[in-house]
Amino acid sequence: MSSPEGNAPTPPLPKSVALLWGRTDDTPRRGPKPTLTIHDIAGAAVEVADAEGWEAVSMKAIADRVGLTAMSLYRYVDSKDDIIDLLVDEAHGRAPDDLTRTGDWRAQITDWAAAYATRLRKRPWLSEIPMTRPPVGPNTLSWTEAGVRAFTDTALSGQQKMSALLLVDGFVRQHTRQALQMGELPRRADGHLADDASGAAADPASGPHIDYDAVVAGLIDAEHYPALSAAVSAMGAGPDDDFYREQLDFGLQVILDGLAGLITAAAR
Repeated sequence: MSSPEGNAPTPPLPKSVALLWGRTDDTPRRGPKPTLTIHDIAGAAVEVADAEGWEAVSMKAIADRVGLTAMSLYRYVDSKDDIIDLLVDEAHGRAPDDLTRTGDWRAQITDWAAAYATRLRKRPWLSEIPMTRPPVGPNTLSWTEAGVRAFTDTALSGQQKMSALLLVDGFVRQHTRQALQMGELPRRADGHLADDASGAAADPASGPHIDYDAVVAGLIDAEHYPALSAAVSAMGAGPDDDFYREQLDFGLQVILDGLAGLITAAAR
């Protein structure tokens, strides 16, 4: 398969990814013409994940949504991995056009991380999907483009820019997953976070919120856990603390401080 003129040839793509990019095989095929687009399949996959979790996404579940048989979907995809590709790309959506357009590199990548965290909070199941191959759909690469663009005016090499973005991306994704698993981002019954803009009530199945600092402080003593006891007692824990936001900001600033040193060294 060839890429646009002037670029290196594109390696063979999974059928679903090729369709997302509009790169179709013109070889005549037997049977009726497809009645759906690849975006219809992707949208159905997201609907299933939003309603039941990403684990519920299957050929049958998608086929039921779009009114086809599971076998008919093989006109669009080759495997479950293809379905995951479509699900991830559709759920991400396009990165905002104005993202990382203003400010210095630090302000831009901070904006990128905040926007990406917001996207993951909308669909927290995105942070839980195990990937068997890198996502290369047009939507996910729009986020990569915006993230790499934040480092345009730095002296980092191309590889360093990509690695810097991967570091930030991985932190935001892991932090969202960890906060979710710790119950700091309780989910409603439909899979969305309880504190999103819809204002819907929290899913009772998520259980009551646990004040981690208070629980730990009540379990340990300074004799047996001196370091932990001193750290917890010095924390200003309270019911209004926003664990997700505070820890996201803390971790991001530590990462950016490290990148600042790398950028300074690269400019010498």
